[in-house]
Amino acid sequence: RMVRELITQGAEGRVYEEEWLGRKVVIKQRFPKKYRHPELDSHISKERMKAEARALTRCRSFGIKTPAVYDVDFEKNEIIMEKIQNSITLRNYIYETSNNESPESKLNILAEKIGKVLANLHGNHIIHGDLTTSNMLLVQPYDASEIVVIDFGLSSVDERAEDKAVDLYVLERAILSTHPNTDKMVEVLLAEYAKAGGKAAQEVVKRLDEVRLRGRKKLCFG
Repeated sequence: RMVRELITQGAEGRVYEEEWLGRKVVIKQRFPKKYRHPELDSHISKERMKAEARALTRCRSFGIKTPAVYDVDFEKNEIIMEKIQNSITLRNYIYETSNNESPESKLNILAEKIGKVLANLHGNHIIHGDLTTSNMLLVQPYDASEIVVIDFGLSSVDERAEDKAVDLYVLERAILSTHPNTDKMVEVLLAEYAKAGGKAAQEVVKRLDEVRLRGRKKLCFG
C-alpha cells in the first residue's frame, strides 16, 4: 500500500496522493479554521466540499474534463478523486514552451483551447473562482491534449456576467504576471472565448473591461 504523500498545502487544506481501492488517487483534505466557531466551521466545510464535488461532476456532464470524484468523506473532511496520470500543469507547459524555438503558435493553440473550455464552463454557469495556470492540466502527449480543469474549492454556480468576468480577470492576471510576453496569448484566449460562447460570452468580455478598471484602481489606491 502506498503511503499517503503530501503534494501541496494551501490556505484551504492539504492535497495528498495515495492508493485507494487499488488505484492512485488525490485526496483533498480541508482543515478546520480555528478562528471560526466549530459548528459553523464544520457547516462551511461541508458546504464547500459539496459544492466542489458537485462542480467537478457537473463539468464532466458538460464534456469538460475534470478528475472523477470517487468519494466524499464528511467525517474526515476529504474528497477522494482521480489522479490525472502523465499530466503537467499549464504553468509548467507554458514555461517549457516559452523556452522553445518560436513558441507563439503553440501558445496560441493552447490559448484557443482554454478559451473554448472556459466558454463551456461559463455557458453552463459554473464559476471556477480560482483560475490560474496551476489549476489546469495537460496530459501526454501535451500538444494534443484536452485541458483538464482542477481545484474547484472556491467554485460556485452563477449566471451573472459580472462573476464570469471576474473569473476571466483572475486568469488574465495569473497568466500575465506569471508568464512574460503572453499578451498575445491572452488576446487569442479572449477572442476564442467570445467566439465559442456566443452573445453571452461577448457580454462577459465587455464586462471584463470594467473589472480591469476596478482592478487597476485597487492596485493604484490600495
